[in-house]
Amino acid sequence: MTKDSLANGFRVAHDIGLASWVGGSMFGKFALNPAVSQVSSRAERGKVVNTAWSGYSLVNTTALGAVAVGWFAARLTEANPWRQTEAERQLSKAKDVLVIAALVTGTATAVQGARLTKQAPDGAVPIERGNEPAPETPRPAARIQRSLGVLGSLNILSGLGIIGVNAVMAQRSYSRPPLRRGLLRRSG
Repeated sequence: MTKDSLANGFRVAHDIGLASWVGGSMFGKFALNPAVSQVSSRAERGKVVNTAWSGYSLVNTTALGAVAVGWFAARLTEANPWRQTEAERQLSKAKDVLVIAALVTGTATAVQGARLTKQAPDGAVPIERGNEPAPETPRPAARIQRSLGVLGSLNILSGLGIIGVNAVMAQRSYSRPPLRRGLLRRSG
């Protein structure tokens, strides 16, 4: 396998992971969570939401891992600071921070989600909608629900930040003169 093939494979995994993680998280937060208010029983709402998020947890964790592995592999090769302009180095540092933030918030969200599911049999913790506790939600479960709302938002914002940095990096790469791109590529 050539160096380019390996780099391309990591990049594909990174991009598929980014799409799966951010897209799935946004769907859950902005579509699934509000939609469960149509279920009449608040405990059933919790069961549906917790079952759905538990089912997507493996996809989300794998996707987030692919983003991190893909990016940090790139930092060893084409995104290595000595191959970059000053502006590219700053963008890469921003992406480093965003990927780490995504890993931290993603891990915390997974842990809190697992804790919430254990607060009631079959994850049937009463909810109003998504991360909004119902009046009868036990206090510990309500705290976990609210923390999931904050962590989920921060996790999505980290992902959107990564997408934004990727877009700027791609545009800068396309704008760089072809000769300079070729010289930097050969020097590695």
